[in-house]
Formats: sequence, structure tokens, C-alpha cells
Amino acid sequence: MEIIFKWLGCGMKLRSDDPTSMKDFVLGIQHRVNEIKTSPSGTQDENSKINSKRMEFMLDTICDIKNNKKRTKGDPAHHTRLKKWLQKLRADEILLRGLKWQKLLDPNKKGQWWLSGDLANTSENVEFVATTFSTEALETQKLVQLASSQRMNTDLRRAIFCIIMSGEDYLDAFEKLLRLDISGKQDREIMRVLVHCCLQEKMFNKYYTVLASKLCSHDKNHKFSLQYCLWDHFKELDSMELIRSMNLARFTAEMLANFSLSLAVLKSVDFADPVQLTPKRVMHFRMLFEFVFNMEDSLVWNVFTRIASLPELEILSTSILYFVKQYVVAPNKGFIGKFKIVKKALDNAAGVLK
Repeated sequence: MEIIFKWLGCGMKLRSDDPTSMKDFVLGIQHRVNEIKTSPSGTQDENSKINSKRMEFMLDTICDIKNNKKRTKGDPAHHTRLKKWLQKLRADEILLRGLKWQKLLDPNKKGQWWLSGDLANTSENVEFVATTFSTEALETQKLVQLASSQRMNTDLRRAIFCIIMSGEDYLDAFEKLLRLDISGKQDREIMRVLVHCCLQEKMFNKYYTVLASKLCSHDKNHKFSLQYCLWDHFKELDSMELIRSMNLARFTAEMLANFSLSLAVLKSVDFADPVQLTPKRVMHFRMLFEFVFNMEDSLVWNVFTRIASLPELEILSTSILYFVKQYVVAPNKGFIGKFKIVKKALDNAAGVLK
């Protein structure tokens, strides 16, 4: 009877979890029963068991489960969540008191295996954990040393640097940055360290723009901090290395494209003043606009339209148009189409986005 109750309780659950195996199992039982019934050599004891009411009920129950005629209550919500969580964690790798999942499925378990465990496995696990901690400690030490070499001269800047550089992804870094105990104007350091890290890369990494965009959308103070940070870097363009200038141009273009910033961030630059337009500055802003022009037409339209409807930015719009025509389109006729889009976008006083 215990087996029957177990089938009633979990048969449909087994069917939903692994229908193929369940089907093979049921067909195997039915095949074996038919063999016994049709076999002339079957013993009297076997035949009596097969024809008993209990066995008949058991076989009918199995058949009903196979044909989906039995109904059971669905998993409680917390069971479903736990199951999905274990699947995401790849439960076959989970350790339970030093026991691997394979050990739980081992049919040759003896004694209180769930308490004692496998000493060899436990020893291996301890060594693994110890090695992991040692590795993480070593990596942390290297990050701190790297932070010092990058002139992260305060505990806060070093902490921000380590979080950004060690984040598994932008969300991991974002959440850790939010947990920092930062008060007052200290949160400005986050954007300054982030931009510094971005500029130090040998090849541009979009990780920094995605993280910066997430921070800007979370708190507008980060947006203002980023704007002031970029203005400070614009002042240093004449002495900036080429790779840093290129990364800064790409970073700014990406932030414009995802609408975390607008072209108003360039209002500190006078594109119509030949004194300010030194060769390095021209090269930097030319790269910036070329990065923007290499994006889709709709993005180019939206980037420039955002400042078209603002009277206070009319001078900026005019000077940008002059710069783009003189230093971006003139040496590269392939951008003529994008330049036409820019002109129409800047004339779009209604500020209609595409």
C-alpha cells in the first residue's frame, strides 16, 4: 500500500519532470505484466499476485498516470522558486555537508551517510575553499597595488577602483557601488574613477559606458558629476595621449547615443574659436563626431535633435554644425548623408525624436 500511496502522491510530478523516462518506465511495467500473464511457465504465486485486487489497482493507477488522467495539486510557489533556483545553480555541482549530488543518488550508500559524508571529498572541498580564498586574497592585493599605481590616493577611491575593476558584470559593480558608505559630495568620486579606468584601457571597453549609464539613470547627481568630469578632461586634451583621447571620444559618443548625456555636455567647448581648436582638440572632437556618425541614422537624428529645441543652446548648435562641416565632412565625403541628417535635426525646433 505504501508504494501505491507514493505513486498517487508523486506519480504525476515524476511525469511532468521527466515524461520520457516515465513513459519508458510505465511501458516496461506493462510489458513485464503481459509477459507474466501470457507465459505458461509462470508460477502460481506470480499469477495470483498479478491478478490480485491490489495489483490491479496499482496497474490501473500507473496507466492513469501514463494517460494523464490523475490530477495533483501543483507545486507550492516556494517549491517552484526553489527548484528554478537550484536549476540555475546547476544542482549537480552543489555540495551538501561535503556531499556531492552524485553521492545522494548512489544506491550503495550505507549507514548515516548524510551525516558522516565522504572524508576524501570533504578534504578535497576544504582544500578547494582554501585555495579559492587564497586566490581571491591575492587578486585583491594585486588590485589594491594597481589602484595605488593609478593614483587612487584615498581609501574611497581605492575601494571604488577595486569594485569597478573586479565586478563580474556592470550590475554586480553597480550594486556594490551602491552599498558603499558614501556621504555628501563623495559620490562624485565614482564617476571620476570610472572615467579614469576607461581612459586607461588599451582598447575601448563598453563596460564603462553601460555602468555609467546605469548610475546616471539611478541618480541624476551622477550625471552632473560625469558632466563636470568630462569638462575637466576636455581641458587636458592638448597634453592627453592619443589612446586616452580616443577612449574619451568613444566614451562620450556612447553616452550621447544612450541618452545619458546630451550634446549640451559640449557647451564648454567653443567650436568657432580658432584659438581653442588646436590640432589635438580638433582630432579629439572629430573622432567623437565620427563615432556618432557611424551609428544608425535614427540615433544620429535623436542625438542632435535633443538640443534643437533649446534656445539657450542655439550658439552651440551653430558652432557644432560649423565644426562638423569643416573638420568631419570635408575630409570624408562619406559622411555627407549624415551631415544632411544633422542639419535637419538641428532645424527640428519641435524636438521630435525618431
